[in-house]
Amino acid sequence: MIRPLLWGIAGLLLGLVIHLVIILILPYFASDNVWGQVQKLEALGEAVVIQQPQPGAPNPLGLDPEMAYAVCQFDLSRGPGAFSGELPADFWSVGIFDRNGISVYSTTNRSGVGQSLELGIFNEEQTQLLREQQFEIDEGLLIIAAPQNDVFAVVRLALPFPEMRARYEAALAELSCGHIDTLEVTSDR
Repeated sequence: MIRPLLWGIAGLLLGLVIHLVIILILPYFASDNVWGQVQKLEALGEAVVIQQPQPGAPNPLGLDPEMAYAVCQFDLSRGPGAFSGELPADFWSVGIFDRNGISVYSTTNRSGVGQSLELGIFNEEQTQLLREQQFEIDEGLLIIAAPQNDVFAVVRLALPFPEMRARYEAALAELSCGHIDTLEVTSDR
């Protein structure tokens, strides 16, 4: 009587473990995740303004229709990323996310950066080279350390009036996004 009961408990425990492993691994194999949605925008190395979601239309990124958005994708294995430009004086925020959609860094214009957006995005190896002062970078560049090479940035602008959307989207389209080309190695170690 005890042996079938032990086999039953072992079977339940094995089923529970398999179920949990499948649930935890499945998001890594999903093609319709946040990274896949950002890749569809073809924003690698350029700022792409995301069109306003229409009522009743699919909104896979869950965007607020009352805000204007731009996104830029980075492959830090090609070199450090840079995201810069001038934004309107109204509220804006920028977030850096890894390929799983987890926030790596976030800031707003209320944190003292004003209207100027100047971000440098570095992977762990590039950040180490910065610490060792092997790179020269522009003064005032806000350094963000990313845990992996595949990241994307999202800028959100709050629209004070819906009539201002075209002007704000034009400002987002003017953002500069890509890799830092002007990094110079100052020592050979």
